Amino acid sequence: MNSYERIIIGIDPGTNVMGYGILGINNKKLEIIAMGVIKLNKFDSHYLRLRRIFERVTGLINQYLPDEMAIEAPFFGKNVQSMLKLGRAQGVAMAAALNRDIPIAEYEPRKIKLAITGNGAASKEQVAEMLRRTLSIPKNEMPEFLDATDALAAAVCHYYESSKPQTDKGCRSWKEFISKNPDKVKS
Repeated sequence: MNSYERIIIGIDPGTNVMGYGILGINNKKLEIIAMGVIKLNKFDSHYLRLRRIFERVTGLINQYLPDEMAIEAPFFGKNVQSMLKLGRAQGVAMAAALNRDIPIAEYEPRKIKLAITGNGAASKEQVAEMLRRTLSIPKNEMPEFLDATDALAAAVCHYYESSKPQTDKGCRSWKEFISKNPDKVKS
């Protein structure tokens, strides 16, 4: 395994299929370390699914030692029960990261799609294709489930967001500018 300056685990929460993507960064070059899904539909109980999420995410963290986690925030749907279950799945994945003191960044699906494709309303297929091209993934190595590419997209989005230069917020008035910059004012 390469030694990376930074490793980001991306998670696409789900109660039937949860996607994960592990992204390595070296000299601003992005490389896929791993991506896949955790299939949960074989568990009848929602609680057993939550336990499996915790175990598998903890296992991925122990295996790849990520520095940060990027997770897709649940979008607001019409079915309250589905939202509750999805929020629990997300919370359990986050708990696995928090248990290892890994900082977490949460991104709305629209923001992730915008970061990857330039279109906040892009389809899962468009996101997957843009990642394939950007990260030079051979077509035959693309995952069957788009949950995996969605998770990888969360990690890439986090890299883009955290790599932006921090700019000082401008002043709202001359009075504020003068008070913040007395050395730049001549009397």
